[in-house]
Amino acid sequence: MFSWLTNAWRVPELRRRVLFTAVILALYRLGSWIPTPGVDPQAIEDYFAGQGGTILNLLNIFSGGALSQFALFALGIMPYVTASIILQLMTVVIPRLEQLQKEGEAGYAKINQYTRYLTVALAALQAAGYSYLFDRQGALNLTLSRFVLIVISLTAATTLLMWMGELITKRGIGNGISLLIFASILSSLPGGIRAWYEGDAFERLMFPLIAIAIIVAVVFVQEGQRRIPIQYAKRMVGRRMTTGGTTYMPLRVNMAGVIPIIFAAAIMAFPPTIAQFFPTTQSFINEHFQPSDLIYVFLQGLLIVIFTYFYTAVQFNPIDQADNLRKHGGYVPGIRPGPPTAQYLDRVLTRLTLPGSLYLALVATLPTLFIRYGGFSQATSAALGGTSILIVVGVALDTMRQMESQMMMRHYEGFLR
Repeated sequence: MFSWLTNAWRVPELRRRVLFTAVILALYRLGSWIPTPGVDPQAIEDYFAGQGGTILNLLNIFSGGALSQFALFALGIMPYVTASIILQLMTVVIPRLEQLQKEGEAGYAKINQYTRYLTVALAALQAAGYSYLFDRQGALNLTLSRFVLIVISLTAATTLLMWMGELITKRGIGNGISLLIFASILSSLPGGIRAWYEGDAFERLMFPLIAIAIIVAVVFVQEGQRRIPIQYAKRMVGRRMTTGGTTYMPLRVNMAGVIPIIFAAAIMAFPPTIAQFFPTTQSFINEHFQPSDLIYVFLQGLLIVIFTYFYTAVQFNPIDQADNLRKHGGYVPGIRPGPPTAQYLDRVLTRLTLPGSLYLALVATLPTLFIRYGGFSQATSAALGGTSILIVVGVALDTMRQMESQMMMRHYEGFLR
């Protein structure tokens, strides 16, 4: 373990990339503590003290605690993530976006430009929505000039974060957007450890064992894949005969990542959040939409399964994959090219997605089950729960793969066995 760290530090380019990433992440954490002009952070913190069951608590984790103080980086990088998801979903509906996606590098650059524009618009809308919500709850005293100042400040800060994430991707190590979310979740780790230490004896004994078991399960499922054998026939390209070969198409068990959990949590937390604007419905919502309720847990798990199938279908199109194989002279042994191959891939993907969706549902509902039946504190389960571990482990694995590829290019031995 320490040998590959030493080898990684000896490579000048890799050392420069790691230091650059560390500096950007440090600046991001610094901005999470700088208050927004015209905001009383203490009043916002007092309001957030009772928001454990709404989507605000989930967004606060993804912003690294900046939302609970309404700091400059209160919106975090989530507007960019939301814009990226919307553009991905719209490629299925809008033919123009689908055509851009098939144009290669130039098309992706155009889609990224649309994503940035949509991010700015979503950031302005979210900043206005938060300002209105906090003003309605008495945590913020809004005037027109203060409202405009807050919206401009938060939108500019989100645009800056988007640029910082792209800088990490280009000049640092790993995916910049994912690392910003990674740093936000890790910032809640000290509070979770403190809550775990102050818990009862059963929580202090059992939670580390459960956390280790979740990490092992996350790594096992995240790395799990079904390899579809692909055979390429010999064919003429110009005046040359290309040699055939055998390879495989990897289909991951969890192809959707953590997106279905975010979708389901947003929908399930939507009624309690809306109830903040309509006090007459708050008692009914609080009675039937408690996160500790078993019906709530069942509905959340069901939504995660549905969204997993939906998002996997958006990401992987069996018809396009079968057409690409046929164009390049590839085929699955025993399966005819064309529509039969598309049907085969669709059948395999449907069966493969089922355990992946159930795994995501279990990971997302574990914190609620711990609170209800294990007597664990809400702070511990939120900071060290399944969703946080899933994102942290996934980003860590991706970053380690990139570091290993950099080291293997320089003839160093990799560290991922």
